[in-house]
Amino acid sequence: MRGFERASGLVTGQVRGASESRGFAVSRLLTHWAEVVGPEIALKSRPVNVSYGRGFGATLTLLTTGAEAPMLEMQKDVIRDRVNACYGYKAIHKIRITQTAATGFAEGRAQFDPAPKQDKAVPDTPVAAKKAAENVADDDLRLALERLGANVLSQTKQ
Repeated sequence: MRGFERASGLVTGQVRGASESRGFAVSRLLTHWAEVVGPEIALKSRPVNVSYGRGFGATLTLLTTGAEAPMLEMQKDVIRDRVNACYGYKAIHKIRITQTAATGFAEGRAQFDPAPKQDKAVPDTPVAAKKAAENVADDDLRLALERLGANVLSQTKQ
């Protein structure tokens, strides 16, 4: 090779091999799970396995926590449609929801993305910051400018 090579090109073979060993013909389903099914479903689940039976269509196994399993059960049709759109045809026929990994308890530890951080309570802003932003008509912009002014005024000189 001459010059630089993309990092994704270096690991493509390993990712493809690992995903194909689990039955994922399209590794994009694993790497872009949140984009395929949406962020609200992706926070609750992870794809674990795709198994192919005798008939047409495969079974997608999803890992989730116990409390979220009934909610995912009601969204199976939506998940199936979105996953099949990723494949480009009706590859997935059934969806199985499990609370542990398909191969056992050692791999079944559910580690999902943490909940989004909540905004902290806005501390009292100095009078100078409020006075500087009082002429702004948009409430959100005015509050943002007040927070910015408070942060600038509270910085100690180094």
